[in-house]
Amino acid sequence: MAATLMNRAISRTETVGAFRLSLNLLRNFSAPAAAASPSTENPSSDPIKPKRRKKKNLIEVAQFLPNWGIGYHMAKAHWNGVSYEITKINLYKDGRHGKAWGIVHKDGLRAAEAPKKISGVHKRCWKYIPNLSKTTPATTNSAPAAEVQAA
Repeated sequence: MAATLMNRAISRTETVGAFRLSLNLLRNFSAPAAAASPSTENPSSDPIKPKRRKKKNLIEVAQFLPNWGIGYHMAKAHWNGVSYEITKINLYKDGRHGKAWGIVHKDGLRAAEAPKKISGVHKRCWKYIPNLSKTTPATTNSAPAAEVQAA
């Protein structure tokens, strides 16, 4: 009787062992597929966000203007009605940093006669103001010519 009980216990452990082995094989084969599917879903489920463009400092804005922006108006993005007419720029060797001087303008009119050093030149919030750009020599010369013709 003991022998039959022993045979039953052995056969049960063999079937349980075989059952565990088959489950382990299923887990091993299915685990990479299950792990691969979430990783492939992440890029498709998250919309690709465009990179935010880095704002420019005053020197980076001025470098694309003629004569490094001398005579042009620039302002910080959060300023309302205030701008600087650039009169002088002193560049450092790297070409992206430096010092700048300008005349303050409020609502398009000069607020000061003498240029002063502009603070915050390296902060990344500067913009070019196109409607207050410097006047061309042709427009200043055309006004006296009109007066001469009228006289």
